[in-house]
Amino acid sequence: MTTTAADSRRLSSTDLALIAAFAALIAACALLPAIHVGAGIVPITLQTFGVLLSGAVMGAKRGFLAVVLYLAVGAAGLPVFSGGAAGLGVFAGPTMGYLLGFPLAAALCGFIVERLPRERVAASVPLIFVAGLLSSAVCIHTLGILGMTWRVPMDLAAAAKVDLAFWPGDVIKNLAMASVATAVHRAFPDLLPARRK
Repeated sequence: MTTTAADSRRLSSTDLALIAAFAALIAACALLPAIHVGAGIVPITLQTFGVLLSGAVMGAKRGFLAVVLYLAVGAAGLPVFSGGAAGLGVFAGPTMGYLLGFPLAAALCGFIVERLPRERVAASVPLIFVAGLLSSAVCIHTLGILGMTWRVPMDLAAAAKVDLAFWPGDVIKNLAMASVATAVHRAFPDLLPARRK
């Protein structure tokens, strides 16, 4: 039986289960106690660990969808955001840019990891660490800074200064994410989507 391009784009029941499981993981990471920095404007949480792990483990498409599901559940009113917050109002607050950057970061991290040689994915913490940190910098931090300038409001320099407080934690979270992702890929070497020719 041949597989058509349309079939390969459909999500299987395994894909849906993985997407739901990683959305739940992100929610659990968000609900753990947060550390407030920058006058309490934006808290440090473990969300980025779950977001980037989604992309690194499942690839760009499923990682992106897991984060979108998490955001949709929170927007619909379930208290899955940091501190048990919920609803569309969260997207009007100072964390709005960070939240919008999450699915893009998961997709970018997954995109990079999908293109690494398969034997390196299960053995190279540094490569996945760089993929996660780069994705976080490009998507989460950039949109987070822009979101703070719009919603707080503050100028770019002040928002960037607040954002600097997140970098040490991000380095640690990305090291942990890369370690977990390589372990998962060693245990389940076929978890990432097949590489496109």
